[in-house]
Amino acid sequence: MSKVSKTQQDSLTAEFVSITGSTTKDAQSYLKKAAWRLEVAMDAYYNNPPPTTAGSSSKVADPQKISALFDKYKEPDEADIGIDGTIKLCKDLAVEPEDVVMLAVAYELKSPRVGEWTKEGWAEGWKKLNCDSIVQMRAAVGELSTKLSNDTDYFRSVYNYTFDFAKTETGQRSISIENACAFWGLLLPAGLKGRALQHMDAKADGEEVVYTTSREPGWKQEYNDLWFEYLNEKGGKGVSKDTWLMFFDFVRTIDDKFEKHDVEAAWPSAIDDFAVWVKSRID
Repeated sequence: MSKVSKTQQDSLTAEFVSITGSTTKDAQSYLKKAAWRLEVAMDAYYNNPPPTTAGSSSKVADPQKISALFDKYKEPDEADIGIDGTIKLCKDLAVEPEDVVMLAVAYELKSPRVGEWTKEGWAEGWKKLNCDSIVQMRAAVGELSTKLSNDTDYFRSVYNYTFDFAKTETGQRSISIENACAFWGLLLPAGLKGRALQHMDAKADGEEVVYTTSREPGWKQEYNDLWFEYLNEKGGKGVSKDTWLMFFDFVRTIDDKFEKHDVEAAWPSAIDDFAVWVKSRID
């Protein structure tokens, strides 16, 4: 990479701070180590956050305090935290229950389904995030929100987890279109707002697919509603896990005119059919 000017360094530092919420000092440190490559620096920041980052201080979270908070939110005669406790928790965390960041929290705490938190998942999750107080948890939730929108790998992990999380019955092989659209309605805007769903070019390299940042426009926020409309009109009884998982790559790689969709590739039929159906809606 050619030498980065002082003006460019200041611009990259400001962008890093605005995305991660880090201090200017930490931003400059990570950028310098990454030779001023923003995406590389951000990956390093999320994978190895600085000691001053909320929830990751040198002091280890106290398991007894974490357990006491669990008991605060669960009903006395129940083993797990339920819907009422979830509402109280969200109020204390200063976040709406429908906020997409709660999917990230559910992922971290291994919540088995909507509005349910097990003691084991709670203890392991908050210990991993190094939080044993509501103040620390609030800070961690803020960081998870930023990470969810800007870290592609993390977004994918939460996205993949959401399919099973969205099931309403044990053993379900698909989720209802209503549920799928509701969760897509939370996740897609979050990923498109930041870098998590940044448009990429995908090229086959042997058995692997190599992704590079695209210079062309891709999936737009308004296409979310067209996808929901298509599913409600022609989607059948539900959304399979295959369709859910592969839709992530479809959104990241499709061009804004849907002209480069490869029908010979191994896409689920629902995605192939949508790529044809949507063209008449955007022409």
